[in-house]
Parts: sequence; C-alpha cells; structure tokens
Amino acid sequence: MLEKKSIDYEKAVLVGVINQAQDEVKVTEYLDELEFLTYTAGGEVEKRFVQRVEVPNPKTYIGAGKMEEVERYVTENEIGAVIFDDELSPAQQKNIEKILRCKILDRTGLILDIFAQRAQTSYARTQVELAQYEYLLPRLTGLWTHLERQRGGIGMRGPGETEIETDRRIVRDRIALLKKKLAKIDRQMETQRGNRGALVRAALVGYTNVGKSTLMNVISKSDVFAENKLFATLDTTVRKVVIGNLPFLLSDTVGFIRKLPTQLVESFKSTLDEVREADLLLHVVDISHPNFEEHIASVNQILGEIDSMDKETIMVFNKIDQYTPETIDEDDLVTERTSAHFTLEEWKNTWFNKIGDRALFISALNKENLDEFRKRVYDEVRKIHVTRFPYNNFLYPEQLDEY
Repeated sequence: MLEKKSIDYEKAVLVGVINQAQDEVKVTEYLDELEFLTYTAGGEVEKRFVQRVEVPNPKTYIGAGKMEEVERYVTENEIGAVIFDDELSPAQQKNIEKILRCKILDRTGLILDIFAQRAQTSYARTQVELAQYEYLLPRLTGLWTHLERQRGGIGMRGPGETEIETDRRIVRDRIALLKKKLAKIDRQMETQRGNRGALVRAALVGYTNVGKSTLMNVISKSDVFAENKLFATLDTTVRKVVIGNLPFLLSDTVGFIRKLPTQLVESFKSTLDEVREADLLLHVVDISHPNFEEHIASVNQILGEIDSMDKETIMVFNKIDQYTPETIDEDDLVTERTSAHFTLEEWKNTWFNKIGDRALFISALNKENLDEFRKRVYDEVRKIHVTRFPYNNFLYPEQLDEY
C-alpha cells in the first residue's frame, strides 16, 4: 500500500516598504506576487510586515522598531525564512541575519531558488548556476565572516591569501568557466536554429503564469509542462505547427516578471534569442489579472532591452473565462467607476480599439475563440511567408475552409 505523502511548507514572513515609488496599493500587489513566488518555491506565508519609509534604512532596510517587531514574531512562531520584496545589499543582508538569526532572502534570491528548482535541461541549469554565482559573489563576506583571517603557521606568515579571497577567486573562476560553457552551447543552439530551414518563426511571450504553455499545448497538440505556478516553464520549447496547409515554428519562452533581477536578464538573454530571431511575437496577457496593463508594460520593457519591440506583434488576451468585472450596487453613490468595472466589450472600446485586429480574446483552457486565433495567426504567418517566398504564393490560397 502506498504511503500518503504530505508536503511540508516552510514558514515564511514577507517584508515590504511604502515610499514615493510605490504606494500602499502597489505594495499590496507586489506582496501578493511575492506570496505566490514563496508558495511556488515551497514556502507558506504566515504574516506580512509593511513599513512606510521615505528611504529604506541603509543598514537594515526597515527601521529599528519594525525590525524588533519582526524579530519577536520570528522567534515566537519559529519562522524559517524572512523574505524582502526588494533586492537587499550584501551589507543589509548580513546585518539582518545577525538580528533575526534565520534565513534572509530578497526577491532576487527567491526567483533564483525557483529557477534552480525548475531548470530541467543542462542549458537552463548552467544559466541558473551562472546567475546564482553572480548574485553570490558580493555576498561572500556575509557568508564567510568566520574565515576572514589570514592563515597562520610555519611558512604562512607575511602577505598571503585570506580564506575569503580564496573563496572569491574560486567563484570568479567558476563564473568564467560557466560563461565559456554557455558560449559553447549558444553556438550549438545557433546551429540548431540555422538547421530549422527558412520556416516562419513565431514566439509566445508574456508575463509569467498567463497561460503561454497551455496555449502552446492546444495549438501545437504537444505536451509542454503547464502548471498554475510562477515560472512553470524555464526551458524554451520549439514545436512545428501546421495551420491549414501552412507550417511554421512556435516557441514557448520563459515568462517575465516585475523587478526581474538584472543578472537573470543577462543570463537568460541567450534563451531569449528565440524571441530576438522570431518573425512574429504572440504577446499573451492574463486579462483576468487586475493589473494586466502593468504586466504588459513590464514585458514591453524587457522586449526593449533585447531589441525586440519593433517586431510584428499580436496581443492575445487569455483567460476570458476567468474575467469578472467588479460591480457597483444601484444604491451605491460613493464608489467611483474605474477600469476594474469594465466589461470585456468596454475594454475592447478603450485603447484596445487602436490595436484593431491585432487584439484577440481567447481562453486557452476552455478553447474559446481559438478558431479566430488560428485564422489571425495563419493570416500573419502567410503574409510573412509569401513575402519571403513569392513563388510559393499559389500554395497558400487567400481563404481556407478549415483552420
């Protein structure tokens, strides 16, 4: 008889600050996302601590009074990890560890931990390891303070290499080795991409957990791993898709997120080559999320960083089955109507109207409006294909009975 397995989630608390850059509403939303990240990493959030400060404390990020409150709660409730929403400096992390005497993580460290769990291929694991070492290098002092002494003994007096310097050298050597390994794999992948022929390439891009992998599975009839967790897909997957009689390549890429660590963007730029080399981008958006417009802005920012903003793009608004606008009671004369109260039809008449036929509304899970999606993608791919191969025009008639 099989034993029932139970997952033990590590107890964690979250810490955020309200300042000029982020108001209370923003901080609540960021902490909601951080809680989802914590759950994805295997943690369970017990409590949130938020402090209003103009500038984060350079020593401990939050003030002394709030830090005492966090310390008391951590001690009384046997909390295993304290997670900060913003990236901590090495000095801040070191000081906070001394006070709280438990595991201290920031958003960057948490995302790196999730990436380490999710990486399946050798390529993804190498990229994650490189990002982890680059994140770790300036923090070695905090980890190895007990070794910051010059070696003594016979023949070891005078100038020499301290233990911390040895560790830094080892990490730097490892970083250099990983970069060489990645460069070699990049060349191999470039050859692979070159061997795919002249097929039109489309790439699914978007915020994390918007349903890219689910859409990939439906369109390509494949079995890409999809789960309702952040960063379920880390390895780029490429599938050949045929709509009507027109074949093209569709790639599913890693999802983006706000406050994405710089070293992660750098490490994963090679993975995002699929996006850079794509002829068509399918920007998938979770329209059921209350702040999907900010998600669009975050994705566009990263696309700008990898020089992919000028590509042909179709906006695919997914999860229409989960979209429910907020309502106002008839006798409520106080509540002001905002975009949160818009129906899908009203959204279509806003800035979506400027996009025109480049905005599609679908549900990949329930397979709603997928015929319209296939037709729109087919038309766009056909236009690129005919431009590239004018002599093949007769193979792809203007109208198809089935998609």
